This record gives sequence, structure tokens and C-alpha cells, in this order.
Amino acid sequence: MLPNPDAALSGALAADLRAAGFTSAALRAAWTTQGDEAIARGLASPALRALGARRDPLAVLARLLGLGIAQERADVHAALPRTGVTGLEKLGLVTADALLVRAAALVRPQAFTDEHGAGEWWIASDLDEAALGGALPVDHVLGVGGASQTLARLQLPAAGGAGLDVGTGCGIQALRLRRGVARVVATDVSERALRFTALNALLNGVSGIETRLGSLFAPAAGELFDRIVTNPPFVITPRVEEVPSYEYRDAGRVGDALVAEVVAGAGAHLNPGGVAQLLGNWEYREGADGLDRVRAWVAASEVPLDAWVVERERLDPLAYAELWIRDGGTVPGTPAYARLLDAWLDDFAARDVSAIGFGYILLRRPASGVVTLDRYERLEGGAAPSGEHLAAALAAHDRLSGLDGAGLDGAGLEGAGLDDAGLAACRLVVAPDVTEARHHRPGEEAPTIIELRQGAGFGRALSVDPALAGLVGASDGDLPLGALADAIADLLEVDATALRADLLPRVRELVFTGFLRFAD
Repeated sequence: MLPNPDAALSGALAADLRAAGFTSAALRAAWTTQGDEAIARGLASPALRALGARRDPLAVLARLLGLGIAQERADVHAALPRTGVTGLEKLGLVTADALLVRAAALVRPQAFTDEHGAGEWWIASDLDEAALGGALPVDHVLGVGGASQTLARLQLPAAGGAGLDVGTGCGIQALRLRRGVARVVATDVSERALRFTALNALLNGVSGIETRLGSLFAPAAGELFDRIVTNPPFVITPRVEEVPSYEYRDAGRVGDALVAEVVAGAGAHLNPGGVAQLLGNWEYREGADGLDRVRAWVAASEVPLDAWVVERERLDPLAYAELWIRDGGTVPGTPAYARLLDAWLDDFAARDVSAIGFGYILLRRPASGVVTLDRYERLEGGAAPSGEHLAAALAAHDRLSGLDGAGLDGAGLEGAGLDDAGLAACRLVVAPDVTEARHHRPGEEAPTIIELRQGAGFGRALSVDPALAGLVGASDGDLPLGALADAIADLLEVDATALRADLLPRVRELVFTGFLRFAD
């Protein structure tokens, strides 16, 4: 059954959901926090136990649309008086007979917070593994998972203009992108996914999202955008007949070729100053570092690109195979699981793959045509930073590089960069989320370790020496950086020129990473 994005019925369903109080907070209260966390792990029983025998509209909709559990027709009709059971059927969300209504899709509330404030969407998607009671079909359209939430959080703040969502799936990235741009083109190889995207836009009263069928950038050939976001089907899957290929995660390429194609092709679809953001996997092959492979993909772009790539996790082939076999609904201990595991390990062995990296890729087409940002780093663990944090880092980089006017929208000209004398004349302040910890051996006055830690952003932790710690601690915006460095040199009885030469490069890094900010 295909979803049917009917405007009138979607509006009626939205009104009914609103009247029933069908929100994330209400559901969490109804089926408990424990039940909510269990659902994320594919377990419905704790939530069902918490709902008990309740037959109020919220409980009925929680079971039917939140968990995919059949409900009595009379209860569903009472819960959705405007839409009715017939309306749900026409939307392609349920099937029904005289007594029962059976879910054909899920509709779940998804709370979010961005630069515009807090909000909530209703997101329709295919029934999950728990609702199906088995493996997923290959044309499954995924709901809002952890990766989707990560990319939505990473999206840079509003830019205006046009946006492109490549591989839109249920449309969550398109909805998030639309809050910052005037119009969005959402592409996918799956007609089913595009129908869910269109339905979710209608359900949430969001206009300006155009869906187009096709692979990657092909449906937008010849067009330029200010923002591109994509959570592409990057999962590395053996290309053999007995291994299922799921549309939402597998692109039919060998190894990490799909991510390479996206990275190399994104720049040609960006306006000057435009930014592309994506998640991806990359292989570590014999003698080839994974991040070096990503660097080569960026270099293959038709246009010059600034690049900031952050590896957040690295798995060995066995762990990677286990993760994605289980994601498809095949459980350990079965013959099918053993066959799939062998296929994955054989595939990795054929390319001498020793590990698989996962992370975030941010690409920007420089307004000047000159690349100034070439940053590849490993930061394992922790929550994803906000788009606001990434935007602040880019703005700091632009100022340090003399691109103050270039900013995120591409206006302005390339400058000569902020040299050491210019940086020394700047006033800086410590970011409000930064804390300092000092560790002492018992009985010793001087600390053996001084650590600066971020409470936001990437949650970085840095070990610093007394000179840099003193400079950071004194950065309250009153005195220029150079004056602070000279005062610290006097205090430590070291050469001022040498100390400046030591401190200023490290200050640049602290400004980019968000420990320090320009006072103005």
C-alpha cells in the first residue's frame, strides 16, 4: 500500500492529532520514559503495559499509529472524528474491516529545537521491525532514527535561497531545511519515500517542498543551491544475490563508492558560498587511511571546496557487519545470520578493509574560489554539535582567514587573513560553556594537568600549559590579546616575543573550536 498525500485528509488528520494531544511529551507520559526508551530499541511491550486498558484518543492513537497495533474500529473513529477510519484508509495509513483497524504505517511525533525555537512534527513512515514482527521489506521507508536526528541537528542556521535534500526518505531533513530556506527540492529513488515526504509536509502544514524521483543529483541537474543536506544510503553492503539491498540504506555501489560520488559531485550543485552537509562511511584499506580517502574524494570535485570532516566512530569489519545485519531484522544464531555475516566479511576481505569510519562531512564552495579550510579530524563519542556551533566555527575561520564578508552566504571578497599582529590586537572572551579543571599531586602547589573542557559543541577537552590557561582565564574582552600575552610573559619571566609565537597559533585553534570568541 502506497501513502496518498491528500491535502484535505492530511489537514483533517493533523487537526485530529492536535485535538488528541498526540505529542512527544504526552506519549512519553502515557507510556512512560522506560517505554519510550524501549521503543527506540525495538521493544513495544513496556509501552503497551503502561497504556494498559485505556481507550481514550491518545492511548488508541499511541497503539495504532505509534506502535502499529490493531485497534477496534469504533475506538479509532472516536479518536479521529474529522478523518475517520475511511480517511485513514484513503491516506494509505491503515487497512480496516468491520471490527478492526490495522496499521499500514506509523505516525509519530518528533520534537525538535533549532535557531527558530522549539517545535514538533508528525512523521509518517513504514512500520518498523517491532510492528512487523520480522525482517524489513527492501522498499522500507525509515522513520526518524538516530542518524536522521544527528543530521537535522547539524544543519547550519537559516541561509535563505534554495535547498536540496538528496535521498529524502520520510522527509525529515527536507522539513528541517525548509525552516531556513525559501524552497526545497527533495529527491529519492523511491516513489514510496517521496509520497511519505509529501504526506509529512502536508501533515505539518509546510509548503515549498518539491519532490522529484531519481538518483542522487540527477533530478536537479543544472541547478544550484545554497544548502544541500543528505543522509545518503551509505551502508557498505556486499553486492551478492543472497544479501538483501534496502533502499533506505543501500545504494547498490561497491564499498564506500556512494559516499565518494556524493562528495565529489556536491560542489557542482552549490552556489558560491553554499554548504553541503552529509553523513557517511569510509573504508580503511590496506595502506590507506580512511580520512585520506575522503580527502581524495573532495579533491575530485569539479569546483574547489572547503572541507571539514569529523570521524566520530570506527568499527572493525565484524562489528560493522553485525550492526547492519541486525538492523535489517535478521537475528543472531540463525542460519540466515551466519550466511550474511560470511558474505559481509568476504566482501571486506576482498578489498583489504581493516576498519570502517563514520562521521560528518561539511563542504563549502568558497565565494572567492580559493580553498581556505581543509580540516580532517577524529573526535570519537559524545553528542552531535548544533548547526549554530558549526556556523560559529565557520565564521571564526572566515575572520581568521580574512573572509569576514564571505560568511555563510558568500558575499564579500577574499582578504589577506588575520596575521599574528592583527590577532594580537583583537579582544577575546571565553565561551560561557568552557570550564577549567586543575589536577595536583598531593602536597604540590603547581598543577600537573590543566584541562579546558567544552560543555557544548563537540565537547572537546584540551590539556593546556599554564601560559595558555592564564591567557584563556584572562580573556574577558577588556584587553587585547597581545597585551595579555605580554603580561603573562612578565609573570612567567619568559621572553614575550617567543611566548607570542607559541601562544597565537594555539589561540587560533581555540577560536575556531569555540573555546574563545571575538569580543565584538
